[in-house]
Amino acid sequence: MCGNIVKKGNLNPPLVLYNRTANRAKQLAEELGNCTVADSAQEAVTKADIIFTCLTDDLAVLELFRHVLEKDVTGKLFVNCSTTQPATSDDLAAMVEKQGADIVTMPGDQKSVAGARSLLTSSFPVFGEPSMAEKGLLICVPAGRADLVDRVRPYCTGVIGRGIIDFSNEAHGKASLLKVIGNVFIVNMIETVAEGLVLAENSKLGKDNLHKFIQAIFPGPFTLYSQRMITGDYYTRDEPVVSIDMARHLASEVLALAEASGTQLNAYEAGYKHMEMVRSYAGTKGDISGIYGAVRQESGLAYENQ
Repeated sequence: MCGNIVKKGNLNPPLVLYNRTANRAKQLAEELGNCTVADSAQEAVTKADIIFTCLTDDLAVLELFRHVLEKDVTGKLFVNCSTTQPATSDDLAAMVEKQGADIVTMPGDQKSVAGARSLLTSSFPVFGEPSMAEKGLLICVPAGRADLVDRVRPYCTGVIGRGIIDFSNEAHGKASLLKVIGNVFIVNMIETVAEGLVLAENSKLGKDNLHKFIQAIFPGPFTLYSQRMITGDYYTRDEPVVSIDMARHLASEVLALAEASGTQLNAYEAGYKHMEMVRSYAGTKGDISGIYGAVRQESGLAYENQ
């Protein structure tokens, strides 16, 4: 996201970066150019007008905002891209607005703070894994006051994303709720591809032949995950694309929402069970596409397919 904002966002002056691991921010700044690195989150917020925040969970988000809101943030626009519970998003909006700032909610999956010289606060979920973020192909879901969403809109389509699901004037928590429920579709897709590939192997159709079908009928994410599975990328890569711990964390939020609303998610629960198997077998290096390896194990095959 930072890279695409720098390359396509027409920034002047430079983007301000902050990460709790300082070396990551410095390395990214060197790679991108037209960036400066702040020594603290408060410094980053002070130097920027629009601030994108992307953190791992509700606790980290609330901790960061309590810290930065200790300073004068009047007139700032925050864009919260962290995936949080809907109630947390609404509470956060109230916290920010009480201090004279604004917010747009747009949940995503990255981990950093970035500031541009003209950005307030809104709910701003995004859909898309890291490779889609790098290519500027995310789907943005901005929620908040319409005039604030309009200020963020120039950084969406054609910059960090390929489209918008517009939640202008909706409660901030609605954007976060869509992010949580959207995960049901993503996990069920991965589970379907994994089960289909294993069935193709065990029935002697062959995984490569099924992959041809997936490419022809389901281009896009289905094909992407099928490719990762059949090539062995799900267990050979040094770092996961989507870590199994992050996937399990979001899955626990989905299941909590389902229980609270009296909804049964049988297919999703199968995917969650396989996430637990991936964590047990691959540890922290496990990737969500390792669900394929877990289905293989259940079906009498080795976790690794090569």
